[in-house]
Amino acid sequence: MPISALLARIRRLIPKAKDQHYDEIVRNFGVGTLRPPPTPMSDGELARAIAEFLKDSPSSETVASLRRRLDPSSGV
Repeated sequence: MPISALLARIRRLIPKAKDQHYDEIVRNFGVGTLRPPPTPMSDGELARAIAEFLKDSPSSETVASLRRRLDPSSGV
């Protein structure tokens, strides 16, 4: 799945009040910290991963947690 399509799905899951979270996700895709999942994620799986990411303020730790959810084989 192209990153743009994944980001569009993620944008629908993040409320405007949490724009900092979305910006952090976009930034981390841009620098290569985050990559699209190797296999397609269902809407439910993606929603759970994003909900977990939104619980805390964006940080390297929360990005690492999201990375593990997007790609469990990443080992991060």
